[in-house]
Amino acid sequence: MLRKLLDPSQAPPSPRRSADAHDQSLMASIVARDLRAFEALYRIYHPRLARFLGLVTPRPTIIEEALNDTMLVVWRRAATYSGECKVSTWIFAIAYRTALKALHRYDEPLADPADEPMAEQPGPEQRHSDGETRAALMHALDLLSSEHRSVLVLTYFHDLPYAEIALIMSCPVDTVKTRVFHARRRLRALLSGELGDWL
Repeated sequence: MLRKLLDPSQAPPSPRRSADAHDQSLMASIVARDLRAFEALYRIYHPRLARFLGLVTPRPTIIEEALNDTMLVVWRRAATYSGECKVSTWIFAIAYRTALKALHRYDEPLADPADEPMAEQPGPEQRHSDGETRAALMHALDLLSSEHRSVLVLTYFHDLPYAEIALIMSCPVDTVKTRVFHARRRLRALLSGELGDWL
């Protein structure tokens, strides 16, 4: 993952095929105020949004608030979904804007990634190396601007194509490409001192 982020010769990963037809069906039911359809959509998107928001900001209170606010907007404004983009793109766009608003409202101290417990992995050396790499990456991502961090997260952690990211971030595709280029450069510079020869 880290090599893909830092190597400009790597093309963005191909997008995963989603069950957008199912999402569209759920949205039609939500417009008709079907609470079961909303609960089904919530279960589908909760883990995806939590992962996305967790990479956009390490602040747990913002993640939870932005996730809940996003799904509330989906429920209240389902009728405004036009079908011109994927349901996932529409929902991620709401989450992105909601997270940016929350980030501007709060000024909490950031948790040190080194203080977080590491997942159990085989072998102490591998566990130590993986933990250091992840901590360095998360710390470096946190030092990027929200725009740069978001394009990397959407491109490499969520496998979205530039066209969808442009819709989510309300900017031209060329702007997304430029942000990815500069974000990778900045990330490489930030990590070069922490990971040294690993790169």
